[in-house]
Amino acid sequence: MMKLAGYSLAVSFAPISSNVVKSNKRFTVGISHRNRCSYRLFSTHAQKHQLHEKPGVVARYHLPPWFSVAPMMDWTDHHYRTLARLISKHAWLYTEMLAAETIVHQKDNLDRFLAYSPDQHPIVLQIGGSNIENLAKATELANAYCYDEINLNCGCPSPKVAGHGCFGVSLMLNPKFVAEAMSAIAASTNVPVSVKCRIGVDDHDSYNELCDFIYQVSSLSPTKHFIIHSRKALLNGISPAENRSIPPLKYEYFYGLLRDFPDLRFTINGGITSVDEVSAAREAGAHGVMVGRAAYNNPWQILGHVDAAIYGTPSCDLTRRQVLERYLVYGDSVLGKYGHRPTLRDIVKVRINITRC
Repeated sequence: MMKLAGYSLAVSFAPISSNVVKSNKRFTVGISHRNRCSYRLFSTHAQKHQLHEKPGVVARYHLPPWFSVAPMMDWTDHHYRTLARLISKHAWLYTEMLAAETIVHQKDNLDRFLAYSPDQHPIVLQIGGSNIENLAKATELANAYCYDEINLNCGCPSPKVAGHGCFGVSLMLNPKFVAEAMSAIAASTNVPVSVKCRIGVDDHDSYNELCDFIYQVSSLSPTKHFIIHSRKALLNGISPAENRSIPPLKYEYFYGLLRDFPDLRFTINGGITSVDEVSAAREAGAHGVMVGRAAYNNPWQILGHVDAAIYGTPSCDLTRRQVLERYLVYGDSVLGKYGHRPTLRDIVKVRINITRC
């Protein structure tokens, strides 16, 4: 069954769990009553003390988002996430960005956009938009699908998004609006909320301006988790691909935020391409590390080492051949599920990437 439809599936599917804890830090995963999905707080104490739950409800244990795969348009779709979860049990996965307007206008066809298999937990829904009412409605509609977190895109530099769409990274220029939007999103769900952003936009790229954005959003809304792409965005003259390479990385901004906002949680993103670099960022103090295209282009080399190197749990016990065989079974089951989509090409492009590892 593709859709996580609340209580019945919370009972039917067992969670991923682990007895290995590498830190005494507590990271809230969230407790949702509105959509009747059962979650627990993750802490070292949860390993020692059994919490009381409603009869018949299976609680999900998720290790913290020490490692996550970045949301990428046309890349982190259901097919890629299926493959990723076959390789890593603990990496946090993100959907592609979904426009709030799409969710609202497709409310009678939500499975096509929001459904996912239950083994993809932990999974974060990233939404985008500049209409607070639609952001709230989209979040409410997504509740039935039991995502583990809702993330607002404040980092996409695409002209279609940040230009004509007036959202994505352009929202960083209006932190008060972002705070209002995050308050509306948080009021529409009981799972955690977060913001993914850049370190600046065009000439608004000083560290003080970044601090002002973080301060306003965190103090005026319930947002306590920020994913920081450590480059600024240039909105005119370069493509989204060039925005991932031309603006220089400024990791010092990220580590400054760790120092200046000790009560918040920060995940670093941008330019990290190996598990060794993930471990180094964690050792330097990052609460979490997000990897994008490296995890897509080299899933076996990246995701295949995450569980052991980052989470201290056993790595995937499947061979590459077994992963591909299971993925092919999945592909056969979804081919043409929504009319002409997905196509064979949609499904096979992910499989090609693992054969290149």
